[in-house]
Amino acid sequence: MAAAEPRGAGKGPARPDWELMPLEGVGPLWFGMRVTEVAAVLPSMSELRRFPADPSFPEVLGVEFGTRRAEPAVYAYFLDDRLSCVAVDAARGPQVTLWGRELTACVPADLERFLLHAHGCGVLDVSYGPRGNPGADGLGLVLRVQDVAGGVVTRPVVVGRNWADRCTDDWEGAVPECEWAGRPWPRAGETGSRPVPAARRARSART
Repeated sequence: MAAAEPRGAGKGPARPDWELMPLEGVGPLWFGMRVTEVAAVLPSMSELRRFPADPSFPEVLGVEFGTRRAEPAVYAYFLDDRLSCVAVDAARGPQVTLWGRELTACVPADLERFLLHAHGCGVLDVSYGPRGNPGADGLGLVLRVQDVAGGVVTRPVVVGRNWADRCTDDWEGAVPECEWAGRPWPRAGETGSRPVPAARRARSART
């Protein structure tokens, strides 16, 4: 695995700073917004494309926003036209912060230690999904990784209250299937990508 750059790798001069409001929103985005409302609060970005986010749940809509064609910065996921999940591109997306700690484009091991420290102090309950991704239901936060020019860095995925239960679990949670594609959370001796399962286990409902 290529060595990742120090914390904040890929942070360009135009990268906006967004604060995570656990289970409520991130930056100017609030869970429950409609597609048109999301577009209105992202004046520096334009809608690049819409796509089906999860073949098992066709009612979930994915929308890419970015400043340049074919270079998405933010992935927004909607259920019944209501924002339920946001993923930030590690190379081009906003710098998301939680309690003053950067979450976007960071060294995975460093950010994992940050979460585990908070877990050990009783601040939050960290869990791991089948692919090894750490996160916290109480924050509506899942940490994924993404390959960028400088190596492998973190890509935060955040969800609202309606999708927070078991959000790190790619089988039982509600985070769309497309967000689990690619490289798993890095572990010693693991350098490749795991394929996304053809179909996930059926979930009772998304409310």
